[in-house]
Amino acid sequence: MKTALCNKIMKLTKLGWLFYACVALPTVIAFFYFIMFASDVYTSEARFIVRSPNKPETTGFGVLLKTVGFSNAGDEIFAANDYLISRDALRDLNAREAVKKSYGNPNVSIFDKFDPMGFDSSFEDLYQYFKRKISVEYDSSTSITTLRVQAFNASDAHKFSEALLEQAEGLVNRLNERARNDLVGTSRNEVEQAREQAQYASQALAAYRDRSGIIDPEKQAEVQIQMVSKLQDQLIAARIRLDQVRSLASQSSEITPLQSQIAGLQASIDQELSRAAGGKASLSRAAIEYQRLLFDEQFAQKKLAATLTAFEAARVDAQNKQAYVERIVQPSRPDEAQDPHRIRGVIATLAMGLIVWGLLSMLLASLKDHME
Repeated sequence: MKTALCNKIMKLTKLGWLFYACVALPTVIAFFYFIMFASDVYTSEARFIVRSPNKPETTGFGVLLKTVGFSNAGDEIFAANDYLISRDALRDLNAREAVKKSYGNPNVSIFDKFDPMGFDSSFEDLYQYFKRKISVEYDSSTSITTLRVQAFNASDAHKFSEALLEQAEGLVNRLNERARNDLVGTSRNEVEQAREQAQYASQALAAYRDRSGIIDPEKQAEVQIQMVSKLQDQLIAARIRLDQVRSLASQSSEITPLQSQIAGLQASIDQELSRAAGGKASLSRAAIEYQRLLFDEQFAQKKLAATLTAFEAARVDAQNKQAYVERIVQPSRPDEAQDPHRIRGVIATLAMGLIVWGLLSMLLASLKDHME
C-alpha cells in the first residue's frame, strides 16, 4: 500500500512545474472559490412590451396585438430599454443607498460584493458594477423586452426588478405627457389667439354700429330704396293728378295743394336718395366700413371654428398615440440561486487547465526537439 502511494507521488512529481501551474493550481483556486467563497446569485426575470393603440406594426406578434386593437410603439420601446441601463435609472433605484447596501452587504463574498476594500464607493463605480448585474434583451421579432436583475438574495432581486419596471413605466408616461402637452398645447394656444381675434372683431363691429346707429347698411339701404320707390309712385300719381286738373280747370283751387304735395314728395325723395348714396353720411359710404368690419368678424369666427376643430383632432390624436408598458411576465421571485454553478466551475477550470497544459507541453517538446 505504501509502495503504491509512493509510486503515485513519484509520478506526480515527474509532471513538472508546467502541470502545477496550468492545472493543479488553477483547479485548487477554483475549488476554494466556488465551493467556499462564491456567494449565491439570485436572478429575477421580467418581460414586457411597449405598445400604442394606433401605430403600424408588421411583425407576427404585432399582428396578434392588432387583433385586440393595439400595436407596438417603436420609439418608446428603445427609450425604455436604454433607460433601464442608464445612470438615471440607477440613481432613482439607489434611493436611500438601497443598491449600494444590497451589493455591499458584509455577508457577500469579498470576491463578489461591491467595493470590497472600501476604495471604490463613488456613484460611477457603483454604476459600472451594477451594469454587470442587469441585462436588457430586446427581441425585434416579437418586440418583447426581457429584463434580468441579479442580486445576492431573492428579495432584493425581485425588488430591484419591480422598481426598474415601475421606473420604465414612469418614463413612458412622462414621454406621453410631454408629447400630449406639445401637441395639444400648441393647438390650445392657437384656439386662444383665434378666440381673442374673434372677440376683438365682434367688439369692433358692435362699436361701429353703436357709433353710426346703423345695424346693417345693406338692409337699411334696401329699406330706403323701397321708401324712395313708394314716394316716386306717389309723386307720379300727384303729377298725373296735377296735369288732369290743369287740363280740366286751369284755375282750380286744387292746383296749389298739388304743387305743394309734388314739391314735398320730391324733397323727400332727394333726402332719402342722399341718405342711401352720394352723401358723406350715406349708407353706401357706411357700407364700405361695415363690410370690412363684417368680413373681419366672419373671418375671425371661421378661424376660431377651424382652430377648435384642429384642437379636438389634436387631442384625439394625442390620445391615440399614448404608449403603454404592458407586462407579459411579472418580475419573478427566485426560490433558489441560479449562480454560481459550483461543480461545473471546478470541472471547467480543470478541463481548461488540462487543455492549456497539453498544448504548452507539446509546444515545449517541439521546441526542445528543434533545438537538439
